[in-house]
Amino acid sequence: MKNASGPGALFLDRDGTIIFDKDYLADPAGVELIPGAAAALHRARALGLRLYILTNQSGIGRGYHSLEDSIRCNERMIELLALPEPAFDGICIAPEAPDQPSLYRKPSPRYLLETIALDGLDPRRCWMIGDRESDLQAGLAAGVNAVAVCTGKYDEAGWRARLPAGATLHADLAAFVATLT
Repeated sequence: MKNASGPGALFLDRDGTIIFDKDYLADPAGVELIPGAAAALHRARALGLRLYILTNQSGIGRGYHSLEDSIRCNERMIELLALPEPAFDGICIAPEAPDQPSLYRKPSPRYLLETIALDGLDPRRCWMIGDRESDLQAGLAAGVNAVAVCTGKYDEAGWRARLPAGATLHADLAAFVATLT
């Protein structure tokens, strides 16, 4: 298998996975880490995993806020996480609204596929983690492990009827990372 000996990675949704989902977040003062997220990402780094963010930010395409607002929110999140620099090996912000043409908006697997190829990652050691079906669909379409967390759009009961075949469910990012060795 191509890249079979490459490093592993976590591809992470932002809102509802690392930080609380506050619809169309544009103000860095509103960035609030989900409990355990920082420790989980520090542990993932200690395990040798690379970290990537893939976030749909349709508020940009809808004209609610700017790309710069999203970047400032990411900067605040990174500050709160206190990870060694660079905190993330890559960040992809998909700014399109759902009805606009898009290259990277989830459920598109494009960012994952490009990153796996460019960075020589082992897809078997990669996970797409998120709180929405589109996050999991992107991961499954890219051939990586898909992980649902109950800290955003759905709780455990809400995921029961929605969890795609092949995806796993965890209470939160910390609970998932605790399963890694």
